[in-house]
Amino acid sequence: MNRALPLLAALSLAPTAATAEATPTAQAVLSHYADVAQASYEDALISARQLQQAVDQLLAEPTEPRLQAARAAWKAARAPYQQTEAYRFGNTIVDEWEGKVNAWPLDEGLIDYVAPAYGSESDENPLYTANIIANPQLSVAGRAIDATTITPQLLAESLHEADGVESNVATGYHAIEFLLWGQDRNGTGPGAGDRPASDFDTSHCTGGNCDRRAAYLKAATALLVEDLNWMSAQWGSDGAARKAVLAEPKQGLSAILTGMGSLSYGELAGERMKLGVMLHDPEEEHDCFSDNTHHSHFYDALGIRNVYTGRYTRIDGRQLSGPSVADLVAARAPETDQELRAKLDATLAKMQVLVDSAEQQGVAYDQLLAADNPTGNAKVMAAVEALVNQTRSIERAVAALELDALTIEGSDSLDAPEKVQ
Repeated sequence: MNRALPLLAALSLAPTAATAEATPTAQAVLSHYADVAQASYEDALISARQLQQAVDQLLAEPTEPRLQAARAAWKAARAPYQQTEAYRFGNTIVDEWEGKVNAWPLDEGLIDYVAPAYGSESDENPLYTANIIANPQLSVAGRAIDATTITPQLLAESLHEADGVESNVATGYHAIEFLLWGQDRNGTGPGAGDRPASDFDTSHCTGGNCDRRAAYLKAATALLVEDLNWMSAQWGSDGAARKAVLAEPKQGLSAILTGMGSLSYGELAGERMKLGVMLHDPEEEHDCFSDNTHHSHFYDALGIRNVYTGRYTRIDGRQLSGPSVADLVAARAPETDQELRAKLDATLAKMQVLVDSAEQQGVAYDQLLAADNPTGNAKVMAAVEALVNQTRSIERAVAALELDALTIEGSDSLDAPEKVQ
């Protein structure tokens, strides 16, 4: 369900005389927005290449220390990528591409072996237990697929979202996550996936098909690097994403605020957080194999603040800052700017509680969702409420800039909870 903001007056960005000298132009704001996007996706690319190197080392020497290093590289790669999610929803080019790299949830039986409790079939997905790694010949929608050689092209063109089923996720961060961790069979109890390094050891193989599992991990990681390289280029000086956002100031600013509001409200507060609390279902956590969800949610929230303030800290520590939407809002409605900044900070504080729970107190995000953990549920819901509250202030920022109506993505968990089953 989408939430349409009230129709407002036509765009008028001319500042008052008193603020004209200090207020940037909309074009300057949009140019810096694109600069931060390019830097953010470039950092995601750099981190993915570091993950690729760790994966290559694991496959060359499949030991537990190498597996732990690859897992650490995967977690590190999530931090810059999640901060880019605030560029979704308002930028068509990002939305059309995003499913290649961050689609979830996934039916892991499509990719590899699963525990018996997973089941053997699904009414919604004929490929629920297709097990690409174990089966070099597959049938997708009546069409024979030769998967003898697992390549990036095979995963991207023939198997990702195969048969039109969105949960047939064959590529991206979460397919790699599953391969590195395996299933998390602990429900809402402690513990993440526990795949052994020997699952990639062709000399002492566990799990069967270790050569094909290694080939799949190598192909999926190479494809992730390729996809991030492409998106980073789209925000470069001649990139299509940059040109699109700079083409018309009114639409460009609407894209920024649509991305902020939709990630804050429908996607993060609704689909990724409140829904899991309502269902008490660990399958609804974003990084469900690795128990890294607390970090993914934190960096999503940080990305929203980055976009509003025009500030971004690169993975090498460099600081980017420049003309921002915050500057435009402050020039027209300083109280709205201060309110939104305070709420963005408040949300990050609530997200930090989730990080501290996992990293310092040993209680992972999926444990917080348990039906018998009201204290944990309350911690998640406090972050949900902070996200909803900041969305109200994002709406006020839209009004302050006198933008036309824009649509904030919604979620049944927030807008029609009676429909959630």
